[in-house]
Amino acid sequence: MATVSYLRANHQMLQDFTRDVFARLGVPAEDARTAADVLVHADLLGIDSHGVARLAGHPGYVPGLKSGIIKANARPRVVSETASTALLDGDAGLGGVVSTRAMSLAIEKAKEAAVGVVTVTNSHHFGIACHYAMLALAHGMIGISMTNAAPQVVPTNGKHALLGTNPLSVAVPAGKERPFILDMATSVGAAGKIEIAERTGKPIADGWLVDADGRPTTDPRALWSGGSLLPLGSRPELASYKGYGLAVVVDVLCGVLSGAGFSSILDPVGWSTGHFFLALRVDAFRPLADFAGMMDAMIQALRAAEPAPGAERVYVHGEKELGAERDRLRNGIPLHPAVVESLQRLADELGMACPIGS
Repeated sequence: MATVSYLRANHQMLQDFTRDVFARLGVPAEDARTAADVLVHADLLGIDSHGVARLAGHPGYVPGLKSGIIKANARPRVVSETASTALLDGDAGLGGVVSTRAMSLAIEKAKEAAVGVVTVTNSHHFGIACHYAMLALAHGMIGISMTNAAPQVVPTNGKHALLGTNPLSVAVPAGKERPFILDMATSVGAAGKIEIAERTGKPIADGWLVDADGRPTTDPRALWSGGSLLPLGSRPELASYKGYGLAVVVDVLCGVLSGAGFSSILDPVGWSTGHFFLALRVDAFRPLADFAGMMDAMIQALRAAEPAPGAERVYVHGEKELGAERDRLRNGIPLHPAVVESLQRLADELGMACPIGS
């Protein structure tokens, strides 16, 4: 297989271009900046499956804005609320914009009530879950974010997809150490990882996919021809019922609690979706410094664990992503040639200059 040369793009240049694309499609300036922040943050953290690779082709971004499925000038509104909770109607806006507002509202409520919980209905694809959970860190809070999605995952012992990848994220502040950041799909992996495998011409690992007949396959193309992802755990003998159960929990909190709908009744064309955000103020339980010190000790204990034979070392959740961010801020974000081409085509379509790859 021929070696692929990735282009390294400056993150600010990429962010400005993405912002300008959204603005060209009628998204207000502040919202365009927010939506660009979410996508480029994924690329900075090394989560390339959810970054600007999605901009030109995913229905949650440019195609949705062009078709009108996504409102460029959406006005999210609070439907109901208490001192610590709220239900937000996203007005069919960009998921990244709606979700940033929802998590910010959860944080503001937590400042007063110690905990803030916001569910969201009538929204769209929100990108990486950890972007929103991490917003709580600067406020000395634990952040939790989740989203459901249209069906791409089979339930354990099922033949056809009834669940979304339904990811969740938890971000926890530390002291001298980096924060703990968990970001995971409740399926064996995110659908974006299948896109990357297809883009690079590589098979997907065994245990990720079944084809349209429910038979195991390593062909990433199967997902787009009636196949499905498997729940976390992959197979019943490897406890896939746990991933299946977690996906249902996310569906309850994001879809049933908000009224957005559970995965199997969500609109797979419009990519409608529901979200759940929680902010928890640490100092409502104990002094933040004491908590952060104990988090440091736990993180250090995990990182110092003796590695298994053949393993480099034990990593703590978020460590690799924050390491990737440091590298990419300094050296640029690597973009696959197919992604660069998609951005250049998009720029041509919109009558814009594309500084990426030119």
